[in-house]
Amino acid sequence: MFKNKLKEKLKNGDPAIGTFIMTNCPDLVEIVGICGYDFVVLDTEHGPLSIESTINLIRAAELKGVTPITRVTEASASTILRSLDVGAHGIQVPQVNDSITAEMVVKASKYHPDGIRGAALARSGEYGMVSSTLDYFKTENEETLIVVHCENAEGLADLENIAAIPDVDVIFLGPFDMSQSMGVPGEIYHPKVEAAAEKVLKATKAAGKAAGIFVTDGDQAKRRIEQGFQYITINVDTTLFAKAYKNELVKAK
Repeated sequence: MFKNKLKEKLKNGDPAIGTFIMTNCPDLVEIVGICGYDFVVLDTEHGPLSIESTINLIRAAELKGVTPITRVTEASASTILRSLDVGAHGIQVPQVNDSITAEMVVKASKYHPDGIRGAALARSGEYGMVSSTLDYFKTENEETLIVVHCENAEGLADLENIAAIPDVDVIFLGPFDMSQSMGVPGEIYHPKVEAAAEKVLKATKAAGKAAGIFVTDGDQAKRRIEQGFQYITINVDTTLFAKAYKNELVKAK
């Protein structure tokens, strides 16, 4: 059983900074923790990661005090169940475009009486060695962080209803997908995308939730934090790794 430091931080109104991990490399997760990041998002939606390969990444995150969140491929109950059973401290679900889907995500993430998550004492239940099964169910229901994506115009239209669902903790704006949906692909600071960002901030504030967003660098992260976003992901491990090596090569030549 675990205490979700990230969830507590967000509830206190503090910003939290993370990054996406796409490679099956626990060393990188440890490095992120050593650098002082708050969380990692283990990305099974894009790239080669599977639920099975997230297990050791979760272990590495826990070792360094970083909160491991798994971005699942889609909002199915079985995918959410398996991601949480291997020990993720939360889930991040793409393409949550209406309140019905958001409610289904919550139910799939919670044990009775709050949801329909299948009961099996897997890694998240310490392989059956928890002292109390009922306490384990209660802890999982309370501590699991639920993040839903707002990344197209359809989801934006139902945003207030999604934000009103009690156990949704974070609404995460995907600016690149939103820019595509709005006909301005890649223009993540286009006025249309900025209007969407303001709508996310307004809806989450009204509902007492945290607003999240993807940024490409630390300067953008600072700007978004000042704007009111709390759950910030700075780029992707592979992209940051590539840029670092490219920059050094350019200097050398």
